[in-house]
Amino acid sequence: MYETTAGNQSLTIMPRPEDPRLTERVAGIDHTGQPIEVNVPVERALTLYLNAQEIVTMMTINDYPEYLALGYLLNQNMLKPDDVVTGVDYDEDIETVVVRTERNTNYEQKLKKKTLTSGCAQGTAFGDLMEAIDHIMLPEAELRTSWLYEMTRTINTTPSLYLEAGAIHGCVLCVKGEPVCYMEDVGRHNAVDKIAGWMFRHGVDAGDKILYTTGRLTSEMTIKTVRMGIPILVSRSGFTAWGVALARQVGLTLVGRARGKRFTVLSGQERLVYDQDLAAVEEESPRHQRKAAGNAD
Repeated sequence: MYETTAGNQSLTIMPRPEDPRLTERVAGIDHTGQPIEVNVPVERALTLYLNAQEIVTMMTINDYPEYLALGYLLNQNMLKPDDVVTGVDYDEDIETVVVRTERNTNYEQKLKKKTLTSGCAQGTAFGDLMEAIDHIMLPEAELRTSWLYEMTRTINTTPSLYLEAGAIHGCVLCVKGEPVCYMEDVGRHNAVDKIAGWMFRHGVDAGDKILYTTGRLTSEMTIKTVRMGIPILVSRSGFTAWGVALARQVGLTLVGRARGKRFTVLSGQERLVYDQDLAAVEEESPRHQRKAAGNAD
């Protein structure tokens, strides 16, 4: 596990933009016709098996394949929270990860019912999306605005692959205003799955957590957050109608367009506690504005 600190915030696991496997230099020209070289993220194929059954091939930066595999299976309702995982075997040479469980598994019928989600890099959901959240009760929690502003400022200024190379999404698990697990990938669905896998592997309780994403608040992100048992979801980007409808149905607090001093809450407003003096909050630095800055969602 990679541990470090950023300012006064202690991060259990965070991006490693200095890892040479994650980016490569590519030559091109700029708007004036001058030659340039830029860093770009490297995508890799990763084929996931659950016991002896091939489940899916994902495109990923592949920095935490074990966590990605576990989180993907959990969020697809193929791995149960009480399952005993006997092994997670990753083979870099053949780009394969195998999750082994004590329970016999067979998802042949479920794999035939496939939905491409709205996530970038085309996330995939198998089976009935609603079956995963119909009977979930989210825990009581609160979201203080002081935590929200502290969290977004820390995330925006933490060294990351996005700041190094762009073309990447981030998801961050936080306690109060403190990030504890920061994952990045080419699709936000991969980033949140890696957090789910990390939580499962280390027995992390979800009841007091906040999940932050750089991507849109879609139905997929709502369902994954609820599946993980996290009561609060925050994004610097905007909402989709179904994402909001599902959040209201299950009582998920949904905070979007969180940039600088501003944010919008469309579900679960009762958890919000306004304890921050806005005069003390700085606007977002242009250096740390991402693609969702300004009026874009």
